[in-house]
Amino acid sequence: MELFESSSQPDLFPQQESSANRQAPLADRMRPQEFSDFVGQEDVLAEGQPLRVAIEQDRVPSLILWGPPGSGKTTLAGLIAKKTQAAFVPFSAVLSGVPELRGLLKTAQQRRKVSGQRTLLFVDEIHRFNKAQQDAFLPYVERGDITLIGATTQNPSFEVIAPLLSRSLVVVLKPLNDEALGRILDRALTDTIRGLGASSVTLAPEAKHLLMGYGNGDARSMLTALEFVVGQFSAPGKSATIAQSQVEQALKSKALRYDRDGEEHYNLISAFIKSMRDSDPDGALYWLARMLEGGEDPKFIARRMMIFASEDIGMADPQGLLIASAVFHAVEVIGLPEVQINLAHGVTYLATAPKSNASYAALLAARKDAKEKGNLPVPLHLRNAVTSFMKDLEYGKGYRYAHDDPKGAKDQTHLPEELKDRRYYRPKNKPNVDEEEDITSPW
Repeated sequence: MELFESSSQPDLFPQQESSANRQAPLADRMRPQEFSDFVGQEDVLAEGQPLRVAIEQDRVPSLILWGPPGSGKTTLAGLIAKKTQAAFVPFSAVLSGVPELRGLLKTAQQRRKVSGQRTLLFVDEIHRFNKAQQDAFLPYVERGDITLIGATTQNPSFEVIAPLLSRSLVVVLKPLNDEALGRILDRALTDTIRGLGASSVTLAPEAKHLLMGYGNGDARSMLTALEFVVGQFSAPGKSATIAQSQVEQALKSKALRYDRDGEEHYNLISAFIKSMRDSDPDGALYWLARMLEGGEDPKFIARRMMIFASEDIGMADPQGLLIASAVFHAVEVIGLPEVQINLAHGVTYLATAPKSNASYAALLAARKDAKEKGNLPVPLHLRNAVTSFMKDLEYGKGYRYAHDDPKGAKDQTHLPEELKDRRYYRPKNKPNVDEEEDITSPW
């Protein structure tokens, strides 16, 4: 096969200008060719860092590169390809399937047997393989036929099988900060070979800041926007300074990054719930807005609000569950965009309501006893004597009917003998309620 006959690496790093390179997107042309150009991830790749040393010494372990779009995952894989002696084989989990992958793996195995050369297999979007499909990598990684480099925007602890994770080093790449984005912008504007230096364009400070904000930690998104803006407002042979208003005019509006199936989905709903739990309506409304702007399903939000109303508010304000249920009903019958008003109404109510998790905590404690104590018998007086034989066995004997009992059968026991003194429901912070009242009062 051609991949075995040639160990040439993919041209992730164009070494010289060509007409083909000039037609490539700016973000692709500006990929760093050296470690010194790879900015924003110094805690991972600065000189002397363990991963950089391993790359320079050609001792790269299997890696899972985890980071948001535009943080440098593919670029880092390309740097590894350039700096090591292994055959570098790129593979996209989006464009190809398991049959093609198995062919590459067998080729890598044969390459190692015949020439002793290792294969660095770069799998972009590795999370697109389901967990059964990821098993295909395992024997080849274990035997050393391949060094796997997987790239993912999703939390690998959720999306990558444990056996692969245990055999790989997870490298976390962070969204690029403004300093890194600014350096990347400056390089793109001044590089006359691969960048836009020949256009003699400069950015007003406000325009530069706006483009960095548009990138939102994503160098690829920022450079794509820069190339479009420069194309709109530059002319051959003429210098130009692009103003903020021109950037705004060209880009119009920006979609927030949000993956409804990925980690950000869970991060935002977590921030939303915790803001309501901490009685912060402003924080809760902001995270609600973030989710709605990102395209989250309003039913998902409303369902979580219903859970929250019982888990975190409970009997401190029983009306909370009714409000949350009404919001969910509004989502079903009204829909976007108007239902945003109902969601905001519900969120501010739940965030400012008094909080108590006593009901939920009581359930957890009762379940713990149920699991640990096993099948404790129901006390005889609580059993239903539906036959004469059951009555002979004293089922129901001594049971006091609460409506006929002057005390409401308040002191009647309702737990198995082994748990007779157990208290699960322990509401807090309710004034003028003594310990005895606490047992039966909703407060």
